Amino acid sequence: MGSHFQTVVDLDATAADAPALAAAGLDWLVGEGIVRAELTPCVLGAPLGHPPGPSWSAAVADADWEPTDGLKTETGRTVFHGGQGEPRFAVCPHCAGRVDLVTDEWDTVEEAWEPFEEAIDAWHAAGAAAVTCPDCGRAGDLAAWGWDADYYAFGYLGFEFWDWPEFSPAFLERFARALGGHRVVLVAGKL
Repeated sequence: MGSHFQTVVDLDATAADAPALAAAGLDWLVGEGIVRAELTPCVLGAPLGHPPGPSWSAAVADADWEPTDGLKTETGRTVFHGGQGEPRFAVCPHCAGRVDLVTDEWDTVEEAWEPFEEAIDAWHAAGAAAVTCPDCGRAGDLAAWGWDADYYAFGYLGFEFWDWPEFSPAFLERFARALGGHRVVLVAGKL
């Protein structure tokens, strides 16, 4: 069965401003009643997190079931990913060319994956990496590449919600405004 998560990643947060943005984002979530301020053992992979608040339903697309777990805030250089499985393709930030990473039978295309694996390791270690597009030949910042189903995001701040119904686009827009109008992406998955 597993546990599901949705991580709202702030793509514009820097290493320096991530802690302050994390605090501001949490304050907004608590103020909106989306999560509670107190910490409880309610998240996978962390001792404590913030449980759902009285207005949790204002964040979701369909409130047909109540969230069972809470929020963990992640700061620091992080490769956010969708957990189980892998993306089918990546999209070049320059030409929008699609690099297929798996076949129709879900076999990995090793020669396509190799530059991305190396870049992901480099980004995780140093915070910068590029991948050259096989279509246009231009190197693109790894963090600017698009991913099938937003499987990856590279950043310094993520709000990881465990076992919640799917978030609504309106909530994500409001949350982005609360983070200073930053660009956010939703990385969802299962462990």
